[in-house]
Amino acid sequence: MAAKQSLERVWVFMGQHARFPSGVFKSFYEAEGWIAEHKLSGFLTEYPLGTGVLDWAMDTGRFRPKADKVIDADYVSKFTSAYQAHHQYEEGYRRR
Repeated sequence: MAAKQSLERVWVFMGQHARFPSGVFKSFYEAEGWIAEHKLSGFLTEYPLGTGVLDWAMDTGRFRPKADKVIDADYVSKFTSAYQAHHQYEEGYRRR
Protein backbone atom coordinates (compact mmCIF):
# COMPACT_ATOMS: atom_id res chain seq x y z
CA MET A 1 0.00 0.00 0.00
CA ALA A 2 1.39 3.37 -0.94
CA ALA A 3 1.28 6.11 1.67
CA LYS A 4 -1.49 8.56 0.99
CA GLN A 5 -0.53 12.18 1.36
CA SER A 6 -2.74 14.83 3.00
CA LEU A 7 -5.90 12.79 3.36
CA GLU A 8 -9.04 14.69 4.15
CA ARG A 9 -10.39 14.03 7.61
CA VAL A 10 -13.79 13.99 9.25
CA TRP A 11 -14.89 14.03 12.86
CA VAL A 12 -17.35 11.35 13.96
CA PHE A 13 -19.43 11.59 17.14
CA MET A 14 -20.45 8.41 18.91
CA GLY A 15 -22.95 8.86 21.74
CA GLN A 16 -22.23 7.29 25.10
CA HIS A 17 -24.51 4.26 24.66
CA ALA A 18 -24.94 4.39 20.88
CA ARG A 19 -24.36 1.53 18.48
CA PHE A 20 -23.96 3.89 15.51
CA PRO A 21 -22.53 7.41 15.08
CA SER A 22 -24.97 10.30 15.39
CA GLY A 23 -22.94 12.96 13.59
CA VAL A 24 -20.14 13.38 11.05
CA PHE A 25 -18.46 16.76 10.63
CA LYS A 26 -15.88 18.41 8.39
CA SER A 27 -14.30 20.32 11.27
CA PHE A 28 -13.61 19.80 14.95
CA TYR A 29 -15.17 23.16 15.87
CA GLU A 30 -18.36 22.41 13.96
CA ALA A 31 -18.65 19.08 15.80
CA GLU A 32 -17.87 20.56 19.19
CA GLY A 33 -20.51 23.27 18.73
CA TRP A 34 -23.13 20.65 17.88
CA ILE A 35 -22.15 18.52 20.89
CA ALA A 36 -22.37 21.54 23.23
CA GLU A 37 -25.69 22.70 21.75
CA HIS A 38 -27.30 19.34 22.47
CA LYS A 39 -25.41 18.68 25.75
CA LEU A 40 -24.20 15.31 24.50
CA SER A 41 -22.03 12.69 26.16
CA GLY A 42 -19.77 10.41 24.15
CA PHE A 43 -16.66 10.43 21.98
CA LEU A 44 -15.55 12.58 19.07
CA THR A 45 -12.93 10.88 16.91
CA GLU A 46 -11.02 12.05 13.84
CA TYR A 47 -11.07 9.63 10.88
CA PRO A 48 -9.20 9.70 7.59
CA LEU A 49 -11.65 10.03 4.70
CA GLY A 50 -11.49 7.57 1.83
CA THR A 51 -9.58 4.79 3.59
CA GLY A 52 -9.95 2.40 6.48
CA VAL A 53 -8.25 3.05 9.80
CA LEU A 54 -6.06 -0.06 9.53
CA ASP A 55 -4.88 0.91 6.03
CA TRP A 56 -4.22 4.48 7.21
CA ALA A 57 -2.27 3.26 10.25
CA MET A 58 -0.16 0.90 8.15
CA ASP A 59 0.36 3.42 5.31
CA THR A 60 1.60 6.06 7.76
CA GLY A 61 3.84 3.66 9.68
CA ARG A 62 1.80 3.92 12.86
CA PHE A 63 1.01 0.20 12.91
CA ARG A 64 2.88 -2.89 11.85
CA PRO A 65 1.22 -6.24 12.50
CA LYS A 66 3.26 -8.98 14.11
CA ALA A 67 4.41 -11.63 11.65
CA ASP A 68 2.05 -14.27 13.05
CA LYS A 69 -0.98 -11.94 13.28
CA VAL A 70 -3.95 -12.96 11.14
CA ILE A 71 -5.49 -9.89 9.52
CA ASP A 72 -8.98 -11.12 8.71
CA ALA A 73 -12.28 -9.32 8.10
CA ASP A 74 -13.20 -9.34 11.80
CA TYR A 75 -9.86 -7.76 12.77
CA VAL A 76 -10.10 -5.07 10.08
CA SER A 77 -13.70 -4.20 10.97
CA LYS A 78 -12.83 -3.64 14.66
CA PHE A 79 -9.47 -1.91 14.26
CA THR A 80 -8.94 1.50 15.87
CA SER A 81 -5.76 3.42 16.53
CA ALA A 82 -4.60 5.45 19.51
CA TYR A 83 -3.06 7.78 16.90
CA GLN A 84 -6.52 8.99 15.90
CA ALA A 85 -7.36 12.24 17.67
CA HIS A 86 -10.26 11.68 20.04
CA HIS A 87 -12.03 13.58 22.82
CA GLN A 88 -14.56 12.57 25.44
CA TYR A 89 -17.60 14.72 26.28
CA GLU A 90 -19.99 14.78 29.21
CA GLU A 91 -23.21 16.76 28.89
CA GLY A 92 -21.70 18.88 26.13
CA TYR A 93 -18.37 19.63 27.82
CA ARG A 94 -15.03 18.21 26.74
CA ARG A 95 -13.21 16.32 29.46
CA ARG A 96 -9.62 17.44 29.90
